Amino acid sequence: MDEEALRALVRQTVARHLQGTETPPADPRPMTFVGHVSHVRYVLPETDGPCLIEPTVHCNHCGYCQSHGH
Repeated sequence: MDEEALRALVRQTVARHLQGTETPPADPRPMTFVGHVSHVRYVLPETDGPCLIEPTVHCNHCGYCQSHGH
């Protein structure tokens, strides 16, 4: 593609955009949110005692034991 062909393509695209007739290109990958397993928290009983991960430390409810730890 030479410079003149590129300029013509840009002019056509800008004109379509300004006229409002340009439709956005279809995205072959639709945007869908899929949760990652690291965001899931397991339901474990709340404790005010020792930490399940590190029993020598008092539980501070950080949630690390309820997830995969990521």
